Amino acid sequence: MATNRTFTMLKPDSLEKGNTGAILEKICAAGFKIVAMKQTQLTIRDAQLFYAIHKERPFFGELVEYMTRGPIVAAVLEKENAVEDFRTLIGATNPEEAAEGTIRKMFADSISENAVHGSDSDENAAIESAFHFSGREIF
Repeated sequence: MATNRTFTMLKPDSLEKGNTGAILEKICAAGFKIVAMKQTQLTIRDAQLFYAIHKERPFFGELVEYMTRGPIVAAVLEKENAVEDFRTLIGATNPEEAAEGTIRKMFADSISENAVHGSDSDENAAIESAFHFSGREIF
């Protein structure tokens, strides 16, 4: 059963380039309601845990380094069909393959610095939201 919430992270490159406001505006314009949000910085351990699914992949070390090099904005978003609609809004992981008008097409530089994370399933949205927020931080 689909839920109406998803998780996103604006990655360090988005904040470094000053794109936080523009990305959040695009998210809200697409009909998403922000029900939790904070700016924080992942520790090395946080990034290793969050991306544990990739720990055996050759890019894991670079991913952890990238995600810990500066602050991120974590958010829980609400909308009917949230996960699927948000994945459509952010576009393909590789910005060269992303559709025109998507967040990654507009703001990402490469497949490894792709501006934003979006949960890929309802189950992962719940897990990732709980990783970053306590129940009392989500409204």
